Amino acid sequence: MRFTAAMTHESPWWVARCLEVEVTSQGETLEQARANLAEALALYFEDEPGHLSVGEAPIIVPVDVDVGG
Repeated sequence: MRFTAAMTHESPWWVARCLEVEVTSQGETLEQARANLAEALALYFEDEPGHLSVGEAPIIVPVDVDVGG
């Protein structure tokens, strides 16, 4: 299965969050965080076989917000 991950750098870690299911992981590098997320997802679905029905991938769009004073 293919999932979408949001990757953020929260020094000193890279955090990988799956957008289709509530699974998050981290790593010292971007690639390590992605690999750790893949492992966490595999374990998640192993422990929760009823959750195998995942909807379509989310649509990712930018949102502009004026936060100036």
